[in-house]
Amino acid sequence: MTTSNIPAQPATDARVPLRVRLAEPDPRNVLDGAWWPQSRDLAVELADLVDHFPGDRAPVARALFSPPDWDPAPRRVPVARGYVKVGSFPGDDTHLMTVALTDRSRLRILVVPPGFTSQQGEEALLAASTRRNAHAAGELLAEVRDQPAQDPIDHWDDDGGHA
Repeated sequence: MTTSNIPAQPATDARVPLRVRLAEPDPRNVLDGAWWPQSRDLAVELADLVDHFPGDRAPVARALFSPPDWDPAPRRVPVARGYVKVGSFPGDDTHLMTVALTDRSRLRILVVPPGFTSQQGEEALLAASTRRNAHAAGELLAEVRDQPAQDPIDHWDDDGGHA
Protein backbone atom coordinates (compact mmCIF):
# COMPACT_ATOMS: atom_id res chain seq x y z
CA MET A 1 0.00 0.00 0.00
CA THR A 2 1.34 3.42 -0.91
CA THR A 3 0.61 6.66 0.83
CA SER A 4 0.32 10.04 -0.77
CA ASN A 5 2.76 12.83 -0.04
CA ILE A 6 0.09 15.38 -0.98
CA PRO A 7 -1.06 17.25 2.13
CA ALA A 8 -4.74 17.05 2.97
CA GLN A 9 -6.72 20.03 1.74
CA PRO A 10 -8.13 22.21 4.51
CA ALA A 11 -11.89 22.09 4.82
CA THR A 12 -13.41 24.97 2.88
CA ASP A 13 -16.66 24.76 4.80
CA ALA A 14 -15.15 25.20 8.27
CA ARG A 15 -17.60 26.94 10.57
CA VAL A 16 -16.72 29.98 12.65
CA PRO A 17 -18.41 30.70 15.99
CA LEU A 18 -21.93 32.13 15.84
CA ARG A 19 -21.90 35.80 14.86
CA VAL A 20 -24.85 37.35 16.66
CA ARG A 21 -25.20 40.44 18.83
CA LEU A 22 -28.36 41.37 20.67
CA ALA A 23 -29.29 44.83 21.91
CA GLU A 24 -30.28 45.46 25.49
CA PRO A 25 -34.08 45.17 25.61
CA ASP A 26 -35.58 48.62 24.99
CA PRO A 27 -38.92 49.38 23.32
CA ARG A 28 -37.24 52.29 21.49
CA ASN A 29 -34.93 49.94 19.56
CA VAL A 30 -35.91 49.53 15.92
CA LEU A 31 -33.87 46.31 15.80
CA ASP A 32 -33.23 43.88 18.63
CA GLY A 33 -29.86 42.84 17.26
CA ALA A 34 -28.16 41.29 14.26
CA TRP A 35 -27.04 37.91 13.01
CA TRP A 36 -24.37 37.34 10.39
CA PRO A 37 -24.88 33.83 8.99
CA GLN A 38 -22.11 32.11 7.05
CA SER A 39 -24.25 30.98 4.09
CA ARG A 40 -27.70 31.24 2.54
CA ASP A 41 -28.64 27.72 3.72
CA LEU A 42 -31.38 28.45 6.26
CA ALA A 43 -31.49 24.92 7.67
CA VAL A 44 -27.78 24.96 8.55
CA GLU A 45 -27.63 28.57 9.70
CA LEU A 46 -30.84 28.59 11.76
CA ALA A 47 -29.79 25.39 13.54
CA ASP A 48 -26.52 27.14 14.46
CA LEU A 49 -28.41 30.22 15.70
CA VAL A 50 -30.90 28.20 17.75
CA ASP A 51 -28.33 25.81 19.21
CA HIS A 52 -25.96 28.63 20.20
CA PHE A 53 -28.46 31.40 21.02
CA PRO A 54 -27.26 33.64 23.87
CA GLY A 55 -27.98 31.93 27.18
CA ASP A 56 -29.30 35.08 28.85
CA ARG A 57 -32.37 34.90 26.56
CA ALA A 58 -35.13 32.31 26.34
CA PRO A 59 -34.68 29.61 23.67
CA VAL A 60 -35.94 30.16 20.12
CA ALA A 61 -39.31 28.49 19.42
CA ARG A 62 -40.11 29.76 15.90
CA ALA A 63 -38.54 31.88 13.18
CA LEU A 64 -40.02 34.02 10.39
CA PHE A 65 -37.65 35.05 7.63
CA SER A 66 -37.38 37.32 4.60
CA PRO A 67 -37.24 34.96 1.54
CA PRO A 68 -34.69 36.90 -0.57
CA ASP A 69 -32.05 36.35 2.12
CA TRP A 70 -32.15 32.56 1.79
CA ASP A 71 -32.09 29.71 -0.66
CA PRO A 72 -35.31 27.66 -0.57
CA ALA A 73 -36.07 26.83 3.03
CA PRO A 74 -37.76 23.98 4.89
CA ARG A 75 -40.88 24.47 7.02
CA ARG A 76 -39.09 23.16 10.10
CA VAL A 77 -35.43 22.90 11.00
CA PRO A 78 -33.88 20.13 13.10
CA VAL A 79 -32.01 21.52 16.10
CA ALA A 80 -30.34 19.93 19.13
CA ARG A 81 -33.56 19.93 21.18
CA GLY A 82 -35.93 18.81 18.39
CA TYR A 83 -37.33 21.10 15.69
CA VAL A 84 -38.00 24.79 15.19
CA LYS A 85 -40.92 25.84 13.00
CA VAL A 86 -40.00 28.18 10.18
CA GLY A 87 -42.16 30.54 8.12
CA SER A 88 -41.64 33.44 5.77
CA PHE A 89 -43.05 36.87 5.07
CA PRO A 90 -44.37 36.45 1.50
CA GLY A 91 -42.76 38.89 -0.91
CA ASP A 92 -40.82 40.52 1.90
CA ASP A 93 -37.33 41.91 1.37
CA THR A 94 -36.65 43.49 4.74
CA HIS A 95 -33.48 41.56 5.71
CA LEU A 96 -35.18 40.71 8.99
CA MET A 97 -35.74 37.54 10.89
CA THR A 98 -38.33 37.59 13.63
CA VAL A 99 -37.66 34.99 16.28
CA ALA A 100 -40.30 34.00 18.78
CA LEU A 101 -38.80 32.86 22.05
CA THR A 102 -40.24 30.33 24.47
CA ASP A 103 -41.02 33.15 26.95
CA ARG A 104 -43.38 34.58 24.26
CA SER A 105 -41.15 37.54 23.46
CA ARG A 106 -40.23 38.34 19.87
CA LEU A 107 -36.98 39.75 18.54
CA ARG A 108 -36.48 41.62 15.25
CA ILE A 109 -33.03 40.56 14.11
CA LEU A 110 -31.17 42.04 11.14
CA VAL A 111 -29.79 39.36 8.80
CA VAL A 112 -26.36 40.51 7.63
CA PRO A 113 -25.58 39.14 4.15
CA PRO A 114 -23.02 36.32 4.33
CA GLY A 115 -20.96 37.98 1.59
CA PHE A 116 -20.22 41.13 3.59
CA THR A 117 -16.58 41.84 4.30
CA SER A 118 -15.34 41.43 7.84
CA GLN A 119 -15.47 45.19 8.38
CA GLN A 120 -18.98 45.53 6.94
CA GLY A 121 -20.28 42.57 8.94
CA GLU A 122 -18.83 43.81 12.22
CA GLU A 123 -20.21 47.29 11.60
CA ALA A 124 -23.70 45.94 10.86
CA LEU A 125 -23.63 43.76 14.00
CA LEU A 126 -22.60 46.74 16.10
CA ALA A 127 -25.15 49.12 14.60
CA ALA A 128 -28.10 46.77 15.08
CA SER A 129 -27.15 45.99 18.67
CA THR A 130 -26.49 49.58 19.73
CA ARG A 131 -28.90 50.88 22.37
CA ARG A 132 -31.79 52.88 20.88
CA ASN A 133 -30.79 52.03 17.32
CA ALA A 134 -32.98 53.93 14.88
CA HIS A 135 -32.27 52.43 11.44
CA ALA A 136 -34.53 49.95 9.68
CA ALA A 137 -32.67 46.85 8.49
CA GLY A 138 -32.53 47.82 4.81
CA GLU A 139 -31.35 51.37 5.60
CA LEU A 140 -28.67 50.07 7.92
CA LEU A 141 -27.32 47.59 5.36
CA ALA A 142 -27.32 50.23 2.62
CA GLU A 143 -25.40 52.63 4.82
CA VAL A 144 -22.86 49.97 5.78
CA ARG A 145 -22.37 49.06 2.09
CA ASP A 146 -22.03 52.67 0.96
CA GLN A 147 -19.84 54.13 3.72
CA PRO A 148 -16.06 54.26 3.47
CA ALA A 149 -14.05 52.63 6.24
CA GLN A 150 -14.52 54.37 9.58
CA ASP A 151 -14.56 53.59 13.26
CA PRO A 152 -17.93 51.83 13.75
CA ILE A 153 -18.21 52.81 17.41
CA ASP A 154 -18.01 56.52 16.61
CA HIS A 155 -20.44 56.12 13.73
CA TRP A 156 -23.26 54.25 15.50
CA ASP A 157 -22.97 55.42 19.10
CA ASP A 158 -25.13 58.53 18.81
CA ASP A 159 -27.65 57.73 21.55
CA GLY A 160 -30.36 56.72 19.12
CA GLY A 161 -30.20 59.52 16.58
CA HIS A 162 -29.48 59.02 12.92
CA ALA A 163 -25.84 58.97 11.91
